[in-house]
Amino acid sequence: MLFVRHASTPGMRGARFPSGSEGADPSSLEAAAGLTASLGSFETGPAFVSPARAAWETAVAMGFEPVVVAALAEQDHGRWSGLPYEEVAVREPESFARWLADRDAAPHGGESRSAAAERVARWLDERHEQEGDSDAGRSGSGGGGRAVVVCDVGAIRAALGHALGADPAPFDLAPLSLTQLSAAREGWRIGYVNRKAAS
Repeated sequence: MLFVRHASTPGMRGARFPSGSEGADPSSLEAAAGLTASLGSFETGPAFVSPARAAWETAVAMGFEPVVVAALAEQDHGRWSGLPYEEVAVREPESFARWLADRDAAPHGGESRSAAAERVARWLDERHEQEGDSDAGRSGSGGGGRAVVVCDVGAIRAALGHALGADPAPFDLAPLSLTQLSAAREGWRIGYVNRKAAS
């Protein structure tokens, strides 16, 4: 399973809480169109995307017909959605500090980090058997390929945390970076994280 962080957005550049509604930067979508050459066997697999507009746009730019998966959405940040992190830290310092320190806290009225991670983990568990079957059959002729997942950083961190059996992993993941997870008997194996696509 290949995770692709979706193309950059104005919110990313402005250090804002994700809202899911804004489109991707045109220049980043142009770069996404060139990713296909880096996908290898994943090129023929299905493409699952988060509900974020930028994720859909990225997958389409890559040449996929994406399937939206609600479980891959970024954490719902409630009233903080779309606001700059710095602004929230100044306006609601205690709530912001609690959110940073406690993965179960949702002072913004939205979803906690733990709840978001759990729904991503449930989806991964549902996919595990199918992904394992696909990997086991790679040597045969024919072809389903393996799944590509286009989403934002939170869902990828949650997937990595699930693979590691830990809290969502605080990896720094660049827009359009590639992260690979492979189904293993005991769960998921991490192939690589935050890999730049070949130019």
